[in-house]
Amino acid sequence: MNTVRMPKTINFGKNALSETQYPKNALVVTTAPPDVSAKWLAKMNIQDYMLYDKVEPEPSIETVNKVMAEFKPKNPSAIIGLGGGSSLDVAKYAGMEMKIPKILIPTTFGTGAEMTTYCVLKFDGKKKLLQDERFLADMAVIDAYFMEGTPEAIVKNSVCDACAQATEGYDSKRGNEFTKMLCKSAFDVLYDAIMNNKPENYPFGSMLSGVGFGNASTTLGHALSYVFSNEGVPHGYSLSSCTTVAHRFNKSIFYDRFKEVIEKLKFDKLTLKAPFDQAADVVMTDKGHLDPNPLPVTKQDVVQLLKDIVDGKL
Repeated sequence: MNTVRMPKTINFGKNALSETQYPKNALVVTTAPPDVSAKWLAKMNIQDYMLYDKVEPEPSIETVNKVMAEFKPKNPSAIIGLGGGSSLDVAKYAGMEMKIPKILIPTTFGTGAEMTTYCVLKFDGKKKLLQDERFLADMAVIDAYFMEGTPEAIVKNSVCDACAQATEGYDSKRGNEFTKMLCKSAFDVLYDAIMNNKPENYPFGSMLSGVGFGNASTTLGHALSYVFSNEGVPHGYSLSSCTTVAHRFNKSIFYDRFKEVIEKLKFDKLTLKAPFDQAADVVMTDKGHLDPNPLPVTKQDVVQLLKDIVDGKL
C-alpha cells in the first residue's frame, strides 16, 4: 500500500494570500525585516496577530525554543510561517511542539516546505533533516504575489531547489506512481518556465514538487549539497552542481535537462574548504538521503563526486 500526505487545505493562485481567512491571535514567524513583513501582513488582511521576526537563515533548534518560550504563555491560536524555508521550518517544529494549527505561506518558491512532513534545523551547528507527520501543515497558501521584488539570486536559487527536489524525488526508491507523476509534472512545469522565461509559473511547479518529493524524499544530490551549505553556500546554489553530478551518477532521465537548467540560470562553480575525505565522511552519515538513492553509494564514489563538483566536471 502507498500513502500520500499533504496539507488539509491548499489555497493557491491569484489573490490566495488576501482571500484566505486567518484566525485571530495567531503567531506569525518570519525572517523578514519590519518594512517588508508589514507590507506582506497588510496584503494578507490579517487582524489580531503576534509577530516574531527574528528567524535567521538556516535556523537552529535554539530559535524554535526562543519562539516557544516567548509565545507559548500567550496561547496563540495558530502559528503562521511566512517566508522562505527557514521561517516555515521554525513554524513546523514550534507548531508541533505547541500542538497548534500550522499555516505555511512561502514567499520564495523552491523548498516546497509548505507541502511536506520534513523540517531542516541546525543542531550543534550542523543541518539535520527531520521527518514527522506532525510537521505537516494544516493549511498552505501559495501566491505568486511574492515573486515581485524578490532579488534575482533568491529566485534563481529557489527554482533550482525546486527542480532538484522534483527530479530527485522522481528517482527516489521511496516513490510510487502518484509521486512520480507529481514530480515529473513539476519538473516539466519548471523546465518550461525557466527555459522560456515564465517565472510566474515557478510557484505552481514548486507546489507540485513539494507534494511529490515530500512523499518520496530527495536523494544523493541533497546529501552532497549539505557539506557546501554547512560552509555558508545557499542551498539552491549548492544543489546546482550537486544534483547534476548525482543525476549523472544515477543515470537519471533528468540529467540532460537539469544540466540545461543550471546552464540557463548561470550558476558558478562551487568551492569546498573541508578536505574531500572529511566531507565525504559527513555525506556518508546522511542515511535519510542515501538510503532512498536509486543506486548504492560508497565513500569512494562521494569523494570523486565532490572532486568533480569543485573541478566543474558536471
